[in-house]
Amino acid sequence: MNRVLSHLGEVYGVMLRNSLIREMSFKLNFLLWMLVEVLWFLGQIIFIEVVFAYVGEIGGWSKWEVVLLIGTHQLIGQLFQAFFYTNLANLPELVRTGRMDFMLLLPVDTQFVVSLKQFGMDNVVNALVGSGFVIFSLWKLAVVPTAAQFLLYAVAVCCGILIHYGIMLTFAASSFWMVRSQGLIYGYYSLFNIGRYPDTIYRGAFKLVFSWLVPVIIVANIPARLLIHATENPWPIMFQLIAATLFIVGATRLMWNSALGHYSSASS
Repeated sequence: MNRVLSHLGEVYGVMLRNSLIREMSFKLNFLLWMLVEVLWFLGQIIFIEVVFAYVGEIGGWSKWEVVLLIGTHQLIGQLFQAFFYTNLANLPELVRTGRMDFMLLLPVDTQFVVSLKQFGMDNVVNALVGSGFVIFSLWKLAVVPTAAQFLLYAVAVCCGILIHYGIMLTFAASSFWMVRSQGLIYGYYSLFNIGRYPDTIYRGAFKLVFSWLVPVIIVANIPARLLIHATENPWPIMFQLIAATLFIVGATRLMWNSALGHYSSASS
């Protein structure tokens, strides 16, 4: 097991180095994309400022609680994009062109390579912007979480990233059956933006579906609640998040194996 993990670590190190070299080869593109993402995030903050100029709270959330939520959503979304999004968005093209054959020939787990081949450094920088707003919001709220609570927050953020990864991979892997599934991928990228709003504004079947079946609402809301309500018992909501993560990651692995079994190579 240790040898396998060591081998995967070495492979990822090579892919990471190649990604960074590629990023630095096009520095202007790197800076422009980073600027676009920062401006988009600041646009969300300005929108919240405008809304709270007319209301005192949204679904029981104060202004700085919502800013903390948006910062958490930014942190999770940007880390997801840094490690996984570009790779998963490219999966339908690998299947359509037959380049998936080369991935299958590599002496390493195919899902690992397909999921982590490229890395976006600009997204990591933008994730730090989100982290800065989280910390600033805590200061404005006069909330000082303990080290243990920050650790739970970090675990919850990782769970959120894995949930996004699992659902996005499921959509991307549908290309093994329908070849062109970019519409599903881009649609989900738009869908998970509903998670940047307080979960209390959603009702009925919509909230049930997107809190449990496709749990994009809880991805940022639960980590944010762990910091905002630091004095409350965190385990019920952590259990929901961890259970959702394990279910989605496990189901995604089964779906991936099924997709590979359905794949017809370019030579067949």
